[in-house]
Amino acid sequence: MRRLLPLLLVLSLTGCGAGNRYADPDDMPTRPPPASPGQDASTGDFTVPCGRNEERHLNADNIVSAPGQPFGAHHTHEYVGNRDTDAFSTDATLATAATTCAHDDRSTYYWPVLRLTDRTGADAHAQGGGVHGNTGEVLPPADVAITYTGNPQSHVVPPPRFLRMITGDPAAFTNGGGRARWSCEGREDRVTDRYPRCDDARTVREFEFPSCWDGRNTDSTSHRAHVVFPADNGVCRPGTFPIPKLKIRTSYAVPPGEEYAIDSFPEQFRDPGTDHAMVVEVMPDALTATLVDCLNAGRSCR
Repeated sequence: MRRLLPLLLVLSLTGCGAGNRYADPDDMPTRPPPASPGQDASTGDFTVPCGRNEERHLNADNIVSAPGQPFGAHHTHEYVGNRDTDAFSTDATLATAATTCAHDDRSTYYWPVLRLTDRTGADAHAQGGGVHGNTGEVLPPADVAITYTGNPQSHVVPPPRFLRMITGDPAAFTNGGGRARWSCEGREDRVTDRYPRCDDARTVREFEFPSCWDGRNTDSTSHRAHVVFPADNGVCRPGTFPIPKLKIRTSYAVPPGEEYAIDSFPEQFRDPGTDHAMVVEVMPDALTATLVDCLNAGRSCR
C-alpha cells in the first residue's frame, strides 16, 4: 500500500475525478442566512489582531490530537498566536510563551498550510512535507482574521483557560461530511467545500468553531465532545452553555490558473473537504472578561 500512495496521490490531484476538486464561483451555493437574533442575543463581535504568521511558525505537530508526538500530524500546520507551540507544549509553557496576538492573548490558533502544487517545496524530503505526500511550495496567507461573535439566542459565558477545540474533519475524504468552507474574496456570499477558482481574487478559507461548552472540561477523548455546535437557530442543547464563537478567516493570493491544495494525512489525498483548524485558548482572564462583556453588550471591539 505504501508504494501505491504516491501514485494514488497523483491520480487524486491530477487525474481521475480531479475536476470535482475545484469549483467555479458562479456554481458555488449561496451562503445560508444567519439565525435571527432573539431577545437575549449577544450580538457583539470581538477581533484579536494576531498577524499572519510573518515569522513562519510551521511544524508537523498537533498539540491537541497528538501531544508529545513529533510530526504526529503527518502534515504541516501554520500558526498564529503562541510562538512556542509544538508537540511538547503544555499548559504551563503556553502560559509563559510570547505571542503574535495583541493584548497578550497567548492562545494558539493553527490549520494546515496551503501549497502551490506545481512547484517544489523546501520540505520536499521532510516529514509533514514530501515524506507524507504533501508536495509543493507553501503559500503564506495574505491575511488572517481572528474574530469572536456571540450567540443569536443567549448571552455567552466565559470559556475556560486552556480550552482545546477542533473544527472540521481531517479524515473527511474517507469519513464523508466535514465542515470545510471555501470562497473567493469579494464573493463570500457563495461558499463551497471544494477548492474555488478565484482568478484574480484571493482564495478564502473559513473555520467556524463549536460554541456550546459542557461547563466542566477543557478537553475530551474525541477532542469534540466537550464543545459541540448549536442547533441551526443557535440554541445550545441541554447541559451545554453558549461561549463566544471563534471564527478564523484566512486568505491567499493564489496565482490565476495554478493548482493548489492543502496538506492532509497521506490517505486523505489532500481533499479540500478535509480542511480543519485547532485552537488552545490561553487568553488572560481579564481579556476573556472583556471579550464576554463586549459580545453580551452588542458592541464591536478590536
